This record gives sequence, structure tokens and C-alpha cells, in this order.
Amino acid sequence: MAAHGCSALLLLLSSVCLSGFSSVLGLKAASGPAQPPNPPVLRAADPPAAKDAPAAPATGASQPRRASGWRLSEEEACREDVIRLCPRHTLTNNLALLECLQDRREESEISPDCNHLLWNYKLNLTTDLKFESIAMEVCKSTITEVKECNEQEPGRGYLLSCLVDHRGNISEYHCNQYITKMTSIIFSDYRLICGFMDKCKDDINNLHCGSISVGHKDLHSQGEVIACLEKALVKEAELQDRVRPIKDECKKAILRVAELSSDDFHLDRHLYLACRDDRERFCQNTQAGEGKVYKCLFNHKFEEAMSEKCRDALTTRQKLISQDYRVSYSLAKACKLDLRKQRCSLDTSLPRAREARLSYLLLCLEAAVHRGRSVSGECQGEMLDYRRMLMEDFSLSPEIVLYCRAEIESHCSGLHRKGRTLHCLMRIGRNERNTVDGACQSALQTLIQSADPGTDYRIDRALNEACESVIQTACKHIRNGDPMILSCLMEHLYTEKMVEDCEQRLLELQYFISRDWKLDPVLYRKCQPDAARLCHTHSWNETSELMPPGAIFSCLYRHAYRTEEQGRRLSRDCKMEVQRILHQRALDVKLDPDLQKRCMADLGKWCSEKPDTGQELECLQDHLEDLMSSCRDVVGNLTELESEDIQIDALLIRACDQVIQAHCHDVADSQVETGELMECLVHNKQQKEMNDKCVVGVTHFQLIQMKDFRFSYKFKMACKEDVLHLCPNIKKKVDVVICLSTTVRNDTLQDAREQRVSLKCRKQLRVEELEMSEDIRLEPELYDPCKSDISRLCPNGLGIAQMVECLKEQKKQLSPRCHQRIFRLQEVEMNDPELDYQLMRVCKQMIKRFCPEADARNILHCLKQNKNSELMDPKCKQMITKRQITQNTDYRLNPVLRKACRADIPKFCQSILNKATEDRELEGQVITCLKLKYGIQRLSTDCEDQIRVILQESALDYRLDPQLQMHCSEEISTLCAEEATAQEQTGQVEECLKANLLKIKQEPCKKEVLNMLTESKADIFVDPVLHTACALDLKHHCAAITPGRGRQMSCLMEALQDKRVRLQPECKKRLQDRIDMWSYAAQVAPAEGFSDLAVQVMTSPSKNYILFMMALIVCVLFLVGLLCGRITKRVTRELKDR
Repeated sequence: MAAHGCSALLLLLSSVCLSGFSSVLGLKAASGPAQPPNPPVLRAADPPAAKDAPAAPATGASQPRRASGWRLSEEEACREDVIRLCPRHTLTNNLALLECLQDRREESEISPDCNHLLWNYKLNLTTDLKFESIAMEVCKSTITEVKECNEQEPGRGYLLSCLVDHRGNISEYHCNQYITKMTSIIFSDYRLICGFMDKCKDDINNLHCGSISVGHKDLHSQGEVIACLEKALVKEAELQDRVRPIKDECKKAILRVAELSSDDFHLDRHLYLACRDDRERFCQNTQAGEGKVYKCLFNHKFEEAMSEKCRDALTTRQKLISQDYRVSYSLAKACKLDLRKQRCSLDTSLPRAREARLSYLLLCLEAAVHRGRSVSGECQGEMLDYRRMLMEDFSLSPEIVLYCRAEIESHCSGLHRKGRTLHCLMRIGRNERNTVDGACQSALQTLIQSADPGTDYRIDRALNEACESVIQTACKHIRNGDPMILSCLMEHLYTEKMVEDCEQRLLELQYFISRDWKLDPVLYRKCQPDAARLCHTHSWNETSELMPPGAIFSCLYRHAYRTEEQGRRLSRDCKMEVQRILHQRALDVKLDPDLQKRCMADLGKWCSEKPDTGQELECLQDHLEDLMSSCRDVVGNLTELESEDIQIDALLIRACDQVIQAHCHDVADSQVETGELMECLVHNKQQKEMNDKCVVGVTHFQLIQMKDFRFSYKFKMACKEDVLHLCPNIKKKVDVVICLSTTVRNDTLQDAREQRVSLKCRKQLRVEELEMSEDIRLEPELYDPCKSDISRLCPNGLGIAQMVECLKEQKKQLSPRCHQRIFRLQEVEMNDPELDYQLMRVCKQMIKRFCPEADARNILHCLKQNKNSELMDPKCKQMITKRQITQNTDYRLNPVLRKACRADIPKFCQSILNKATEDRELEGQVITCLKLKYGIQRLSTDCEDQIRVILQESALDYRLDPQLQMHCSEEISTLCAEEATAQEQTGQVEECLKANLLKIKQEPCKKEVLNMLTESKADIFVDPVLHTACALDLKHHCAAITPGRGRQMSCLMEALQDKRVRLQPECKKRLQDRIDMWSYAAQVAPAEGFSDLAVQVMTSPSKNYILFMMALIVCVLFLVGLLCGRITKRVTRELKDR
């Protein structure tokens, strides 16, 4: 179809020539060349005559039969071939027949005589003075303007070739039409092209692309010679073959020929003949001219139906375009003005100038687009097509072919279509083992820079096909081709919407984009002024060697998180872009060039077997202390940024999405990076929306924060001055917290005038202490000694928060080191109950109900006071009881008692203190000692009040008396098993032991029960059963009696002995039982000395009666002694008188 259209134009041209110049195609007899064209005399630049071609066609050709001129179809040498190969309507048009015979199919051979006739005919057309005169007439003004053509010698064919060479500058319509038709004739044979023969003769022979010596077969179409030279030129660039280098002038000629044939694919004879069928198959409706057929064929290059021969020819032409963009007619035309406007200058003195390379053109114009400069839409469309072309076929980049040959043969063979080879190279380029050669890696980076797929993902065909389903579902709200599509895909990396193939292609591309900040167009556009101001960047055209990969982006994110005091911050838009990219690239350490470079060895050593995707950074953080210093620094810096902006950890944010939406949405939406979001997640770890992944992620980050106080942003900002002043050279957060807490504690205990730790630091220190109390792993000094105990004593299904509680309950079975740590922990928690995570969690609502205004250090005391309230939650009540049991094991765990009895303890219990250790419980010995002194009323008022409370509490629950529980465990399990298993303890076990006193065989247990009886004499409140039974009687008969020191018990005893007073039957019965018990106790445990006797008397309910009787006896004895003294004195005097 295309051939027929050209034939019609040729007929038109032929008629113009015939009518205007008295038979141009057939020469008149009067003028000499009326006979068929004769072979010219061979010159240095002339083509050879066929050795075996007879002179018959020249001498014996038939004479023209009509005055209208000579016809090719009437020549005997070609008549048979014309009839066999060409349509009938072309028989009268010589140029149409010429085109028909030139464009014949390969299987359609023509005779050697016809070949030779056609050659001479074409040569005569280009050298004939009449044709030149037509050209001079039609193109008069053009020749005048083009100096090179005006100076050509007539009759050598150079004028027409020169006009063809400059046809892009021809503005005259008729001249343009004439030269266009002559171009098809000239380009059918390289020997007809002006100067080509002179420039490339040696290269043709050296490369065996053809022959110019006389006697060889003389084909009329030698497009194969040009194709051979083009392939050699491409191969030289790919192999850097210096054995047979093509001369520079020939290189320029080859590229110029390719450029001149760029508008009409008919002019590239080799490609035209190779792709005729494919053109009909794929581009039937594409009009020839302006390079449209080329572009159409390029777009179908990788179709299955495309012939290999055509695909190879197209690839060769694309490679020439990559060396000189002017070989593409459409690109050169569309971007001509933009190249000039953007000053992408051309060095025309060099045959393959750097500025002529396609990659340079793309880089230069892409830089203009990124900077917001005006580039025409037509030019941008052409750029998009050729960027896609570069990404589809790696072989179009000679550097890739040259430097990546070994990698392609080893890893990527058989993947030559649709960009799969390039992605294969990218995959092994980002591999941990990094088997790609440095030159290959650089070539890949250069290709990605030229193609710039970051601006439009569709440029990367492999990525486009792999991610099509993801884009349609996850990114359908973004306009097709928008640069933010890649950002959207990154946001869905490692999510359910992402497919594996898309994930791999995306990471392969992002690996190279991350190494040049300019490849992210949105980032570059918004941050270019900031980069120039803060990072001293140069223009877009600088080579990547000037700065290390990722250096500019590293500079930008360091400035993104600076405070106002630090100055030199990023603009708001740039900061948002930097944060967006940080959030996305943190998913894979390979997307951080600096991190990957410094940590390559550590990744292989510590994280080679890490199973989960996107967990490499967590692995490096886990081994922070083991990393090499350079890697440790960069991981530490990134972790420090992460503490300020936890959204950098995209996997954690995804896992915690529900709890963020439910409890932290205000913080997350504020877009203010102050560590608030992580603090919110920590505070809500026990919420129902919190899933296992989120808990693990939050806890992991808390554990990482323990390694360095700088990893806690709020703590760092609040306390950095205090740390430098009070805790220099301390790095671990747990050590810093201990150091600062100790300072605060000492200042408080010593009543210092001014706290050394600042107020804002003390507030944040409190937050850190509370967070550390929540998880045993956040306190290495506790966790490390107790690891084995946890695995031995605490079931696997137990949560982290319950592990400390488990250790507390199994305290007696702990290893010595762990036991010491647990005791110290309990001492801290009892002094500050807010640090008791389990207590605060279980009793959270009860604290709000009963202790809303209580000081943090008095929360447990407040809860104990309200323990028996009907509104008290059972779980909280149980937790309070546990803490009471713990407090009663050692006075040091009861800060209120310790303060109230600070004078009494060393006074009465020094012998016990002498045997005590700092980190072992005294098992209630000191409290027992104080109880005994309480009974004899020797304690101070404050201490007595506290002991009374303890006695009252332990009288209701035997578990609160550690000495009783320790010495009577066997008796309780045998004699009082039912009472001990009761859900609510109200003194049943104590009453049972008292009732079974006679059955108790072990002396220590018997002594403890007797002590209980002794204590009950001192205060009726210590005997809950008796107090309950006698409550009404106390109200009626002893209301005016002050409680304590046995006064109310004495009142009841007196009422019992007074027959005028009627007590309640139950009270009377219980009182009588107590009297019997006391009597038995006196028999079983008689006073061992005067002190014991005194104690028994002073604790007796009949103390007043006993003291009265004792006083009466003393008086009687005194009177008796007085009387006896008088009698003896009188007797002695009488004896003396004798």
C-alpha cells in the first residue's frame, strides 16, 4: 500500500520533469545521451561495473520508439523481470519501476544484466546535468542558501546528494518534493551518497561489509553494506573493540545517513526490506513519513508475531538513536526548540559528541521539567517513548552490554524482552552479596537516570505489568502516570494488597532511585532550593560521581528533624516529602545507601537468617552493641530519628492502625514529630484493639530505647542537660534513669533546698520509670539474672506483663541473684506504688473511685483502707492482699511503718537487724518483734498505730502473718484445711488454730498461736471473732473507753464479772473461751523470767485486779514487817536490860 502511494507521487514527479524539460527520463538523440544510459568511466569514487555484465545492455539496447522518451520497461535486460515483478500501471513510469525492482522481496531475484542496467540508470540520474539543472531550477533559492551545495562541481552527482543531506532545511515546497523522491534513489546504494564512499571505503573493506573492487557482483541495492557498518558501529561501542576501530569521519557519515533516513523508513533499505511484512501486520494504517512507521514498529518490537529479522533491524536503529538522538526524526523535530531553550548545546565538531547522546538529551530536558521549566508537551511525549524504550531493552545502552556481559550470561540469559533482563540485573545489583561489578552497577544507575521511571511508572514495562492489579485496587484514586503511583505502591509494600512479583520489581527499581534523589521528581521539585541552601548541591547535569549515593537525601533528612533552636531547617513542603520517603524506605535497609554500605558485613553476620521481610533494621537494632562502629553510628542515628517520628517504622504503624485510630488519632493526625505517638501506643498496650503484632513492635522499640537514652526523643529533649551534668559518660537509658532517679531520691530524702534534676526532666523521668515497670525486659539488670527462673517457673503462655508477678509469687524458689533483684524491685515499688504495673493495671478503676486525689506514693495505702468496701473490685482486692503479704514479710517493704517506727525498730529489734542483709527478706521477724512490744505497750504512738493496723489486718487473714504461715503451714493444712481454702478470709484460720491449740505439737507453731492470744489481750480489734461477737456490748458498755492498750478488753472482762450487766450470749461465750485459752496459755507457757511475768501481767485483761492484789500483798507484808520489827526491838531491849 505504501509502495503504491509512493508510485503515485513518482508519477507526478515524472510528469513534471517530462513536461518541463523535454524528456528528462529519456534523453534525446540530438543531445547525445538519447540511447540508454552507458556505463560511466570509473573514477576513484565511482562504483564498479559488473565483470560479467555484457555491454549489450549499453550498446544493444533498443532505441526509444516514441519522442516521449526512453522507457525502462522496454529494455530487453529488464523486460522479463518488470513483467514478472511490477504492476502494469507502473510500466510507463521509470521511477515507479525503479522503486518496484528495488523493493522486491528477497526470494524474487532479478537478472545480473537488469541489476547492472538499474545501477547505471540511477548513477546517471544523480550525475546527469539535466537532472542537476532541474534541481538548480526547482531549488534555486535553497542552493544559494546552502553554501556546501552551491560549491559542488557539476556532473559528479554531489549536488543532489548535498541537497538530500540538507533536506531538513529546505523550505521550498517543490524543491522538497523533488529532493524527497531523489532521496529514495540515492539511499538505495551507499555509493550514490555524497562523500560516503570516500569516507568509509577503508572501513567497508576492513570490516568485510562489501567490496568496491572491479569485477565483484554489483547489486543495485547495497543497503546491507550500510547495515553492516551500523552494526559494527554499535558493536564497537558495546565491546570497545579497538582491533578494527571505525574512523571518526566514517562514524559521522554512518550516523548522518541514519539521521537522513529517519523520517521515512523506506530510506533505511535494510530495515525496510526486513520489516515489510511486519509493517503490513502491525502498522498498516500508519502513514509513512516523519518517522511514524519507525515508532509504530518500535512499539510492537516485542510482540510474538514480530519477525526476528525485523526485531534485530529495529534494535540496531534504536542503538543508533541512543548514540545520536538526531537519528530519531520525531524526537529531534519535537525537541529542537526545547534543546536550544534549555541550552542543551550540541558539539557538532565531534561525530559522537556527548551532547548528542540520547541519555544526555533526556537528562538535560528531564532536569528542566523537574525544575518547573517549560518543555513542550510534544517533546515530553517523545521523551516518554524513548525512556520507555531504554527500560524495555537493555541492549540499547552500550555501557550495559559492555560492563554487564558476565552478569547477563550468568544470571539473566533468556530474559531479553520487556525489561526483564534489566530488572534481573537490578535484582542481583541489590543483592546482599552484591555480585555485580562496579562498572555494571554504575551503568545501571546511569540508565535509570536517563530513563527516569520515577516520573511515570509506565516507563518501566516490567513494573507496570507486575503491579497492574495492585495499582487498580490500591492506587486507583491516583491519576494514571502520576509520579505518586510509585509512592502509593511503596505504602502498600508488605501488605495484603501487594503481590510478590510487584513487590520484587518495585524494590529493584527503588534501590536505584534511592541512590539519586533527583529520580524522585516530587522530592526534587520541592527540595531543590533547600538542597542548594543546606547541602551545597550543584545543577542537575552534574555527574553522580561528585557525591556518594544518597548523600544529598541524608543531608536533607538530618535537617528535617532539627529544632528551631538548632536553626537551618527545611521548608515545610520539603520536610513532608523527606518524611514520606523516610517512612517508605525504612521498610528495606537496601533503600538507604549509607546504611547498606556501612552495614553490609553486619547484615551478613547477624541478619543473614532473618526470616521476615522488612525486619533487617530491627535485626541491626537488636545487635547494636555488636555492630562495627561505622554501622552502629548510622543505625543509632536512624533509630534516634525513629524515636522522634515513629511513623518511619511503617510496619509498626500498619500493625497498630486500629489502636492508633481508637486511642491515638489526635496525636497521629497532628503531624508533629515529638515522640507522642509512641508514648500513646505504650500507654495503650493493654487495650482490646491492641493486637499481638503491635504489642511486639511497640515492645521491641522500647527494648531498643534501653540501649541509649538518645533513642527516647522526649526523654532526650527533657533531660539532655541533666544527663550531661549529673550522669556524664553514661549511655544506656536504664543506667541514666537509675542515675537521675537516685539523684532525685537523695535530694528528696535530704530535704535539699533545690532539686538538682530539672522539673521537666523529673516529669519525663517519671514517665520512663512507669514504662520500664511494665515489662521485665525493659530492665536488663532484673531480666538477665532471672531468665532461667522465668523459663523454669513461669509457664510459656504467660504474658510479659505477668512474668514479674510470677517471679514475686515464686520468690522462695528463685535463684539467689534473681531473688535479690526481685526484693530490690519490690522495695522500689512499695515506696512508689505507681511503678507497680500490675497493681496499677488491675486496680485502675478502683484508684479512680477511691483514691482520685491521693498522692502517687500513697496509692497502696489508700487502697488498703478501702479494701473491705462493698464496692471494691474482687480482682483489685486480691491484688491488694498480695501486696499486703509482701509488705509484712519485711518492714523495709512498708514505707509507712518504716517511717513511723524508725526509732522503735533499732531500740527493740537490734538483734534481728544485726543478722539482716540488704537484699533478703526478714520474713516478718521485725514486725513480730514490734507486735510483742505492742502487747506490753512500750511502742511510740505512731509506731503503735501502725502495728495495730497490721495486727488487725493479719487477724483477718493468716497469710498476712509470715511467721505464722511459715511455722504453722503443716498444722493449717491438716487441722484447718477447710478454713484455709475459704475464698474470703475473715479470721477463720486463726480461730481454728486457737481452738486446736492443744493439738499443736510443734513448738514454733504453738508459740505463734500463743503470741496471737497474747496480742488479742492488748486490743480486742486484734481478735476479729471476739470483736464481731461483742460489737453491741462494746457500744453499750464500753463506748467511753478509748481503744488500745487492752482497755476495751478489760471493760468487757469487768462487765462479764459484774452480775448486774447482761452481755450478749455470743459475746459472753466468746469471752469465756478466751479466758480459758489465756489460762491454758499461762499453763503451757509459764513465765520464764521476771520480764515474761511482767508481760503476762501487763497484757492480762485483769491487769488492774492483779496489780491491786499485788499492791495489797505488798502493803500487808509491809505492815507485818513493821509489826515484827517493833516486837523484836522490844525483846532485844529487855535482853539488854537484863
